[in-house]
Amino acid sequence: MAKIDKIKETFKEHGNVLTTAELTSYKIYYADIQRLLSEGFIEKVKRGYYHWIDESNSSEVVIINSLFPDAILCMDTALFYYGYSDRNPVEWHFAIDKNVSKQRVKIDYPFIKAYRTEPYLLHIGESTGTIDETPVRIYDKDRTICDCLKNMNRMDKEVFNKAIQGYVKDTKKNIPNLMQYAKELRVQRKVKDLIGVWL
Repeated sequence: MAKIDKIKETFKEHGNVLTTAELTSYKIYYADIQRLLSEGFIEKVKRGYYHWIDESNSSEVVIINSLFPDAILCMDTALFYYGYSDRNPVEWHFAIDKNVSKQRVKIDYPFIKAYRTEPYLLHIGESTGTIDETPVRIYDKDRTICDCLKNMNRMDKEVFNKAIQGYVKDTKKNIPNLMQYAKELRVQRKVKDLIGVWL
């Protein structure tokens, strides 16, 4: 079996996530993978995907980026990122094209919640941010609030109310953006009824 340090370096070069095919290309075969698993060096994320367990770089967002480069962080994850919620979500919430295979979002770790979205709506309000020193795709504040209004009946009431109040008080909110997104996402009435009264 190749030296652990060499394998660790290989994982590091790939954002700490490698597929079975990639491991094989580096001459790390089934028996090696099983040994790495049993000795706690790696963990299986989903079928054919493995994550190097390294406390100095164990950020879940690195795995999310590796497995879902086309996903955009949203809802509870975005609310926490913008300070509109003080609850660090136990799941990573992201939007993804509704036409992607359902198998893709079946992973053991980290915990995720995928919002399957119409392709023509997916990139509205897309922005970029940084989580754990890792660049991420994330919806901006205005799209995030529109998503909350769209999903308000499925949200925790306290989280929802805090998000709305946080947005209303935010001096960097962009009302023209909010209104444009609301029109495209068909939540204009909710914006008028639930946010308009505060503006």
